[in-house]
Amino acid sequence: MRPRSLEEFSGQGHLLGEGRILRLMIETDTLSSLILWGPPGCGKTTLAHLIAAVSRSRFVFFSAILSGVKEIREIFREAEGYSARGVRTVLFVDEIHRFSKSQQDAFLPSVEKGLVTIIGATTENPSFEVIAPLLSRCRVLTLQRLEPESIRLILEHALTDEERGLGTLKLTAQVPALDFLAGQADGDARIALNTLEVAASLLQAARNKRHKAGQDQSITLEDIQEALQKKALLYDKGGEEHYNIISAFIKSLRGSDPDAALYWLARMLEAGEDPLFILRRMIIVASEDIGNADPRALQMAVSALHAFQMIGMPEGRITLGQLVTYLATAPKSNASYIGIDEALAEVRKSGALPVPLHIRNAPTRLMKECGYGKGYQYAHDHEEGYAGQQCLPDNLAGRRFYAPKGHGYEKSINDRMEWLRSMKTPHNSDT
Repeated sequence: MRPRSLEEFSGQGHLLGEGRILRLMIETDTLSSLILWGPPGCGKTTLAHLIAAVSRSRFVFFSAILSGVKEIREIFREAEGYSARGVRTVLFVDEIHRFSKSQQDAFLPSVEKGLVTIIGATTENPSFEVIAPLLSRCRVLTLQRLEPESIRLILEHALTDEERGLGTLKLTAQVPALDFLAGQADGDARIALNTLEVAASLLQAARNKRHKAGQDQSITLEDIQEALQKKALLYDKGGEEHYNIISAFIKSLRGSDPDAALYWLARMLEAGEDPLFILRRMIIVASEDIGNADPRALQMAVSALHAFQMIGMPEGRITLGQLVTYLATAPKSNASYIGIDEALAEVRKSGALPVPLHIRNAPTRLMKECGYGKGYQYAHDHEEGYAGQQCLPDNLAGRRFYAPKGHGYEKSINDRMEWLRSMKTPHNSDT
């Protein structure tokens, strides 16, 4: 069921929608080397095949798990021959993050010469897993987890496609069954398609056993549950109730209502929700909604995650209950959350402002002669460990991103920051 055209591709509208970057690159045949970063089953390999097909390039699939540098060099030798005949080679490197830093160096000469166009696929952050020289020669495109609506379209197509799908079986699927599978696939099209195929096989076997193969065959919610080996949550068929309940849970924590938070926790646990998903959401709440009003909240949340991983269910429900009641009753502040978002917005607006000279690193004599580090005041040489020097770029002098609230531990932080500001000396531009 791998899509053979952009029109068949479902999802990733931010890259493939009309006027979007990847569609334009494909349609205008102006492809450059790419790193496709996204979760499993979101379409990375499929996109590479589509790019090669539409651009009329020679496509070479290469797995970082199965092959090494020797095979890479052989591919590059072949690409040189094809390049001489005017044929471009698209080298798709699956799991590119599996290569060591030194192995990735082998790509650089051929990419630099234009012998190959590399499309690397990775589930890991390329900033950490791909060497800087290679990363600078590639455009990183982030793929998103497929939404249930996109997966549902893929499933419907698989049911009706007679050439590659289940169309010859003349099967239908009930709406609750497709909705449930689309929601439970966790954004992974492969999981969804494999489960649909298993459900269809189970249904066929059952109907044949009863000698009713000629009758209309419809895949039910129970068939999908059997194939997926997971019961439906106590949520509605469209998945909306799932999001309603997690929303109610988070807002109960934020609203300091431990009773409501415990109730919604119980609803999710009883429905079979993954406790690790709930714990991850609570770790976010600990930073987003509590922050420095109670710095222990984040420690509690992370500790609860580790504790649950050690003991599991059913005893893990006790750990979950303890964390829920702690977070719900903790003082609340979103000052840190607002602060980082405002700082990010400023960076995107003002760009890479220069670091003030007095707080630059000066490891060499030349740097020192250029004024790096000149006038820096070591905080611990001053009373209260505070020198009062400006550390923001000059264009942002005096700008405040973090505004602690006046309650919880942030009241103490706010009082101290006010006192420090009163002690701060004006910045000397000469230092």
